[in-house]
Amino acid sequence: MDKYIEKFARYLEIEKNYSLHTIINYKLDLQGFNKFVSGTELEKIDYLTLRKYLAVLKEKNFGNRTVGRKLSTLRSFFRFLCREGHLKTNPILMLSSPKLDKRLPSFMTEDEVYRLIESAFAKTARDDLGLRDRAILEVFYSSGLRISELVGLNLEDIDFISGILKVRGKGKKERIVPIGETALSAVRKYLDKRKKQTEALFLNNHSVRITARGVRFVLAKYLKSTGMKPGVCAHTFRHSFATHLLNRGADLRTVQELLGHANLSSTQIYTHLTTDKLKSVYDKAHPHA
Repeated sequence: MDKYIEKFARYLEIEKNYSLHTIINYKLDLQGFNKFVSGTELEKIDYLTLRKYLAVLKEKNFGNRTVGRKLSTLRSFFRFLCREGHLKTNPILMLSSPKLDKRLPSFMTEDEVYRLIESAFAKTARDDLGLRDRAILEVFYSSGLRISELVGLNLEDIDFISGILKVRGKGKKERIVPIGETALSAVRKYLDKRKKQTEALFLNNHSVRITARGVRFVLAKYLKSTGMKPGVCAHTFRHSFATHLLNRGADLRTVQELLGHANLSSTQIYTHLTTDKLKSVYDKAHPHA
């Protein structure tokens, strides 16, 4: 099984262009399954084997989302093996995934976003790290980036004249997103003050590219200082970005493009958060409302 897992990992990297983080997660899921089948020949893995594996995952109290993710990994793996001719039949075709509850993403109100960003203002007059923090928060909210996309930004990716960012998203896919003048101004102030010039847009206090962990630490610091509600994280900026756009009249397709979602279904979850806005429009527009 090990050699097939390595072949699959190379396929994900070379042909699917998946990120290293995603490939590692796929391999961890497959190594867990490999441990369960314990040297069973590939051809002897059948529907009953997979059912037993599913039962073991349930016994270990894995949640439905975790079980669903592991089964999704196995589906991709067995589909790859069949396509490459290593298997004649796909044993997982008849196995259904557990039903997942739709979780509504948390988001901040516009006032909460403003208060959080403003909390990074106090230090900006004294050091470049304060300016950096302000710029990070502004870019997060202005462009709705994933944390991996933000830390991967280079100086050449930002066009100050056109007001756009070149972003490398999931699967190394590039997209162009707008960035507002407020965020651009915050970035300019940070770059003017920054001591070291390097290709990375945001640096840590050792003057090397900031990591996702470093950004989370920055955010946690300001969340604590403002006493914001629990559950707010870097991704909450992305959720807030999408929700506020929809609340102010943006259409779903546009938000999908801005977020870099491959499928509209990924964006549609935000419509559940805009019920009050929809009802307000309905009350004003419908003659029998």
